[in-house]
Amino acid sequence: MNLKITLLPGDGIGPEVVSAAVDVMKVAAEKFNITLAFNEQLIGGCSYEKNGVPLTEEVLRACYDSDAILLGAVGGYQWDTLPQNLKPEAALLKLRKALGLFTNIRPAKVYSSLLSSSSLKPEILKGTDLIIFRELTGDVYFGEPRGFDDEKGWNTMIYHRFEVERIAKSAFEAARKRSKRVTSVDKANVLDCSQFWRKVVHEVHKDYQDITLSDMYVDNAAMQIVRDPKQFDVILTQNLFGDILSDIAAMITGSLGMLPSASLGAKYALYEPVHGSAPDIAGQGKANPLAAISSAAMMFAYSFQMSKAAKLIEAAIDKTLNMGYRTADIYSPNSILASTAQVKDAVIENFNQIYDEHALGVFTL
Repeated sequence: MNLKITLLPGDGIGPEVVSAAVDVMKVAAEKFNITLAFNEQLIGGCSYEKNGVPLTEEVLRACYDSDAILLGAVGGYQWDTLPQNLKPEAALLKLRKALGLFTNIRPAKVYSSLLSSSSLKPEILKGTDLIIFRELTGDVYFGEPRGFDDEKGWNTMIYHRFEVERIAKSAFEAARKRSKRVTSVDKANVLDCSQFWRKVVHEVHKDYQDITLSDMYVDNAAMQIVRDPKQFDVILTQNLFGDILSDIAAMITGSLGMLPSASLGAKYALYEPVHGSAPDIAGQGKANPLAAISSAAMMFAYSFQMSKAAKLIEAAIDKTLNMGYRTADIYSPNSILASTAQVKDAVIENFNQIYDEHALGVFTL
């Protein structure tokens, strides 16, 4: 199997974590006898500096010609004062819309070895394994009209039926492979758009009667994620709310540097760590590569249908953490303070060992 992957390292620590993920992917590809061809392109601030725009048509064409896309991070202080359409973050919105990436999947699983890294008590956090399905191409991010003047600012929150239906189906399908529970998060008590969201979600649910569906207001959901995260399995929510809740879920696990994500559409798929560009530590070997590596594992699972490879990568990450390797963002006393490269090398070594043990029947997935 020959697969083409477009790499969009981006800004800040993006190139470092993408490079680490690529090294792991190459090892996995060799073990599973597939060929990966990588095509690196610019996005975000680095693209603006060279091309005057954060995303060029050439890069879009490269993405269209790929089996999957791996993105690092975009943004930096030096571009904060640019017009909205030229900021690095504008590239992400354009990319999601152009590729039709309507489903954003953000798992928040707590590794037992990182229970002490969270601000929550271990007994509250232990066993947390939820996944957020965030609609990605609607809501206030894309609604028109929008703008501001000296006296006011305005955005339009809008959803079409087809947008709600397709993300709801994705969440219900995922729930069937998990604990068969979906919590739909909205603000239907005050927002007409959310009333429409809830109505359509319940209509779609009629085709998934084996799934338990509950509704929750977003403010309560934010509180509940911190109070008792184990109560959630699959969270289905709108774009704006998902943006906020996924970061809350990420931080309760200990660090944004640990969380991967997948953005899927009918034809294209993009994978990226949840964290930002962290320009303050860029180029210092301090970046946590595990979210990018885990995002690569999601690529194997969702785009390549290679669930075994994905599970082995995740097992290698778990073993690396159990051995005590930590970058600065998750460091704690009695652990091993490691660089980006050292953590990546440990994941590769553990992947190779687990792969061999699995082949011998010693390690089971």
